[in-house]
Amino acid sequence: MADRTLSAKIKVGFEYSVHFGYDVFSENNPILGEIFSPRLFPERPRALFLVDKGLAEASPALLGKVECTLKRLDGALEVAAPPLALEAGESFKTLDDISHLCSMMAEQRLCRHSFVMMLGGGAFLDKIGLAASLVHRGLRQIRFPSTVLSQCDSGVGVKNGINMMGKKNLLGTFHPPFAVVNDFKLLETLGRRDWISGIAEAFKVSIIKDKDFFHWLCGNAERLAAREMECMQEMIVRCAEIHLDQIVNGGDPFEFGSSKPLDFGHWSAHRLESLSNGSIRHGEAVAIGIALDANYAFKIGLFDEKSLKILIKSLKTLGFSLWNETLEKRHPDGTRMLFDGIEEFREHLGGELHISMPDGLGSKIEVHSMDKALLEESISDLRKNEDS
Repeated sequence: MADRTLSAKIKVGFEYSVHFGYDVFSENNPILGEIFSPRLFPERPRALFLVDKGLAEASPALLGKVECTLKRLDGALEVAAPPLALEAGESFKTLDDISHLCSMMAEQRLCRHSFVMMLGGGAFLDKIGLAASLVHRGLRQIRFPSTVLSQCDSGVGVKNGINMMGKKNLLGTFHPPFAVVNDFKLLETLGRRDWISGIAEAFKVSIIKDKDFFHWLCGNAERLAAREMECMQEMIVRCAEIHLDQIVNGGDPFEFGSSKPLDFGHWSAHRLESLSNGSIRHGEAVAIGIALDANYAFKIGLFDEKSLKILIKSLKTLGFSLWNETLEKRHPDGTRMLFDGIEEFREHLGGELHISMPDGLGSKIEVHSMDKALLEESISDLRKNEDS
């Protein structure tokens, strides 16, 4: 028989909704009733509801409200178990956690038509989402992001992951959710650090995607720092819009290509998180990362000085520290441990380095190498800006 080749081209469409509301677990809020209308689910699929333990402790009435909501949805869903609070945070994104979660989902007899509903911050959604994407090759996910960062960034996307070998999200999947519900009431429990952390992600996308949004952020930095909820809601919706537009219209929703299109400032941010053993939160690391890369972009002629100055001023107005002693950690040969993040990005992207940089304000370009001497200067500038 002659050699033969069979080819197959598969197209799979995904659709999910991102809802914005206030107090979605109240009796009069219609959002969940619309998502789980009995006419849409005559088979009454099973559902498991998991909650970030830290959030449950900060809001003692939350688990009770969730349980009452599930009872109201009884016509559409078969609740597998009462809402369960689990540990959250980067230190709990491990293989052991995933093994435990997968066992739990199997023991609750969840199938591919079942729902796993997850309420918490980005790290919590990462690990629950990964487990849900693995069981039976994918359970339906409903995400309830509870932080600014997850509501405007990670919670509305299609990624799940856990940390391994000191690398952030080394193991993970792309698994679009069934729906995302952004409840602004959840933000009221946030401490100052978590309130401002997500704003760094908004600055990230504005610098490389939307100059008008950048100017809006800079003009409203004081209002955002003062916890004005209406201003925060506007920021979250716009940031989520940009992320969804990239996923839907960017041509590479699962990042099969050679770049990570919205990860400006992240090569150093991920490394800072690892080097600090999680003491630097993701948004705080992103603020440092975008300040570092914007400074570097200015030095190579890709970013103007006026925009750089207003960026640094706005981040400091919000309360970010743009310097951390972790930046000074060095290997025995004297090289900065931070620079390992460049090689980690290169490895993650398939061997060729692609670092997103602003190409002017509001657009981006990919660079394929970084000048270590200019990076050293940029790091020194961060320290000077912090001291000034």
